[in-house]
Amino acid sequence: MILRLLSSVLARAPKSVLLLGPRQTGKSTLVLDLKPDMVIDLAHESEFLTFAANASELAERIRAKAPSTVLIDEVQRLPSLLNTVQAMLDEAKRAKNPLKFFLTGSSARKLRRGQANLLPGRVLCYRLGPLTSAEIGSDFDARKAMEVGTLPEPYLEPDRSTAEKLLASYSGTYLREEIQAEALSRNLEGFSRFLTVAAACSGQSLDLSKLSQRARLSRTGTVRYFEALEDTLIVHRLAPFPEAKDADMVKHPRYYFFDPGVLNGLLGVFTASSDRVGALFEHLVVSQLCATASAYDRDLALHTFRTRGGLEVDFIARFHHTLWAIEAKATERVTDRDAARLLAAKAYLPKSTRSVIVIPSGPPRRLGCGVEVLALADLLSAMAADQA
Repeated sequence: MILRLLSSVLARAPKSVLLLGPRQTGKSTLVLDLKPDMVIDLAHESEFLTFAANASELAERIRAKAPSTVLIDEVQRLPSLLNTVQAMLDEAKRAKNPLKFFLTGSSARKLRRGQANLLPGRVLCYRLGPLTSAEIGSDFDARKAMEVGTLPEPYLEPDRSTAEKLLASYSGTYLREEIQAEALSRNLEGFSRFLTVAAACSGQSLDLSKLSQRARLSRTGTVRYFEALEDTLIVHRLAPFPEAKDADMVKHPRYYFFDPGVLNGLLGVFTASSDRVGALFEHLVVSQLCATASAYDRDLALHTFRTRGGLEVDFIARFHHTLWAIEAKATERVTDRDAARLLAAKAYLPKSTRSVIVIPSGPPRRLGCGVEVLALADLLSAMAADQA
C-alpha cells in the first residue's frame, strides 16, 4: 500500500475537511486510513436513500454514538446534508465536544447546483489527484505512467491487461454514474461522441466550435458538456501566461485530461508509440504537476506560453514561490538546440524564472547554454523542496 502525502495534512487539519478529487483517485481509502469513528457512504444506494428520506438521520446517529471523527463519502450526492453538518459542528463547539468531519466528493458542480452550504470558516478544502512520483518512490516508471496513468488501482495492478480493462471501463462508469447524475443523460449518445472527440483533441487549444462540429452537437451543448468535465475534475484548463512582458500572446487556453491512463482508456490505445509519446509525456507532466501541488497542499498556477509570432514554451508554472519555464521532451537525448525556445522566452519572463527541460528519466545535468535538464521525478522533487 502507498502512503499518500496528503494523509498527514488531513490528520493535522485543525478543522473539518472537504476532500475533492476525480473518481478512483483514492479519496475514500485515504480517509479510511485515518480511522474515522463513523463512516457514512452515500455511494451505497441504501445509505443514500436512508439519509435522503430522513433529514434528521445524521444528527440522530451522531448524538447516539458521540463520535470524534465522521467520514461522509460522496457528499455531493446529498448537498443538503451539509446544513446538518454545520449544525452538528456548532452544537459540538458549544458543548466543547471534539467533532471533525471528513467530507469527500468528486463533483463541485453538484454541490453548487444543489446550493450546498460549503461551511465557510468551518471546513478546509483540499484536492486529491492521481499518485505522484514522490508517493510511488523509486518504482516510478514514467513510460508506464504515460500508458496506464497513475490512478492507484491501474498503476499498481501487476497484470497489464487488467489495468487496461480498468481504464477502459472508467469512461463507462463515468458516463453512467457522473453524467447521468448531472442530468445530461437525455443525450447520452451525444455526450459519448463529445467525450471521444474531447479526448482526441486533448493537449490542443480549446476550440469549442471545433469540438461541437466534430461531435455533431450544438455549441451550447458542447459548452455545457465541457463545463461538466471541468466541474467533475476530469480536465485541467491552462490559460495563457498573463505576465509575459511585451509579448503578443495567443489568447486561447489549452486543456489536458487529468490522467494519461484515463485518456488512453477513452481512446482505446495504451501504447506510447513514437507518434503519441510526445503528447502523452506532456499529459503526464501536467498530471504530475497538478497532483504534486495538491499532495503538498501548495499553490500551483499552470499556464501555456505562445506568442502570435510563433514562440512557444510548453508550460509556465508558478509552484509555491518560484516561476518555472518548462519544455517537455520525451527523450533523454537533449542538446542545446532543444533549449532554443526557453532561451528566447527569457526576454518575456521575470529574471528569476528557472528554465528546465523535463525528460522521462535520466540524471540531472545542465546544458552549455545554462538550461537545466531534469527527469520528471527530479523536477517535481525540486519544486516541492522550494522554500524561496
